[in-house]
Amino acid sequence: MGTTEQILIKQQAIMPEIEIMDSTLRDGEQTSGVSFLPHEKLMMARMLLNDVNVDRVEVASARVSEGEKEAVRMITRYAERTGKLERVEVLGFVDHHQSIDWIADCGGRVINLLAKGSYKHCAQQLNKTPEAHIQDILENVEYATRKQMTVNLYLEDWSNGMKDSPDYVYQLMDALCSSAIRRYLLPDTLGIMNPLQCVEYMRKMLKRYPGRHFDFHAHNDYDLAVSNSLAAVLSGCKGLHVTVNGLGERCGNAPLASVQAILKDQFHAKTNIDESRLNDISRLVESYSGIAVAPNTPIVGENVFTQVAGVHADGDKKDNLYCNDLVPERFGRKREYALGKNSGRANIAKNLEELGLELSPEQTQKVTARITELGDRKELVTQEDLPYIVSDVLKHNVQEDKVKLLSYMVSTAYGLKPIASIKVEINGRQYEADSTGDGQYDAFVKALRKIYKENLDRTFPLLANYAVSIPPGGRTDALVQTVITWGTGDRIIRTRGLDADQTEAAIKATFKMLNIVENDLHELKNKHCNETENSSIVR
Repeated sequence: MGTTEQILIKQQAIMPEIEIMDSTLRDGEQTSGVSFLPHEKLMMARMLLNDVNVDRVEVASARVSEGEKEAVRMITRYAERTGKLERVEVLGFVDHHQSIDWIADCGGRVINLLAKGSYKHCAQQLNKTPEAHIQDILENVEYATRKQMTVNLYLEDWSNGMKDSPDYVYQLMDALCSSAIRRYLLPDTLGIMNPLQCVEYMRKMLKRYPGRHFDFHAHNDYDLAVSNSLAAVLSGCKGLHVTVNGLGERCGNAPLASVQAILKDQFHAKTNIDESRLNDISRLVESYSGIAVAPNTPIVGENVFTQVAGVHADGDKKDNLYCNDLVPERFGRKREYALGKNSGRANIAKNLEELGLELSPEQTQKVTARITELGDRKELVTQEDLPYIVSDVLKHNVQEDKVKLLSYMVSTAYGLKPIASIKVEINGRQYEADSTGDGQYDAFVKALRKIYKENLDRTFPLLANYAVSIPPGGRTDALVQTVITWGTGDRIIRTRGLDADQTEAAIKATFKMLNIVENDLHELKNKHCNETENSSIVR
């Protein structure tokens, strides 16, 4: 049995407890084009600490801006009220106490002090000798300790330090390991390591400095951030740094969801993460960052729990033959079966079953043929489209729309907010409203919301996701496909609109959704009336 296998068995036997430090609000914000507002940082920090339950959050870099100071103050006030202040960390610099004073002024109590972990950085960036740099670090640690702050120490460029100048790294550690530093944070700053190097370097640190708390901070330049993080755990490090959706500079950092799933399933490690909230925090960060999550991203991607091939749906129906430990319910999601040219009858049957539609084998075959035809034309078919396809193929009487758009006008002008005026019919009654918005569709939806709130006293479904696809080629008259995901109660509805005009495509998708909701309410009322009548007869 090899050495690596022996280490793996040992690690599994003792079930290591790993601290997870999320750096989305600091390192993740270094993603090109990403800048979070103070209240956005507060909302993400609250969800990370309360709901996802990461052990620590790194929320900012000291002395960046007044906006950053406001964000840190908001987060520390919240954390102090809820007893979580020691779990909030801020990156600071060896800068004659300025970072320490800045963090203290914001109400922070933990500084992640940035030191140089390679001789090259120390000599060429700081123009200092190792002895002078060590003295500066110790002086800052002592000052922070006097201010009753906890100090963690980053060894920036540690991976290159261990590769090119290990004696410098050891000189630094030898001088610092008897200080008040609580954790040593070891970053692969340029993402240059592979897992074998990570095991080698981490084991050398742990052998030379037993009992010290080491965190590992991975970057994804070679697409090895997750692998290196797990190699660090395998070697005995006690903490990992992650970001939501893998945000970070250049190629990003190790993604929280992937690291958590592999730690639990492959290494049997213990963390405090609530996996059922990983999808929620991913969606929140996606919204605030403006960086879309790829559909095939493990755990949190739109398509990762969607079976496309009909044979897979058939196997799942028989005994979950195409499922692994990454079951969607574990992450607060559910498995879906895609509708397209590869669906097959099993996929169609699964979707029909979920909608409560019963068809004969011959009818199912006809519907499958129509969906295959649509798939060949590259048209997306959602589950909500299925009843309409069934009605069309089988020539059933199509249910009349209960919510109809009678007329509308949207206008936009430079320097003014877009305006929408609409006239709709809901269950035979007509309503009118107008509103302004941040865009034409936003104004249209706000006018609809006004009708539902003021005239119907009902809550309008929540828009959860909005995706637009436009065929490449530069044609201005090309059909735009808009797919909107809505949340209503415990149900998620996904509807599609197709039109040459993007706003019109979104409006079509919206009215599909409203009719689905209205039909559901109508069926619920009928069911309630029937139950009441039956109850009266029994009496």
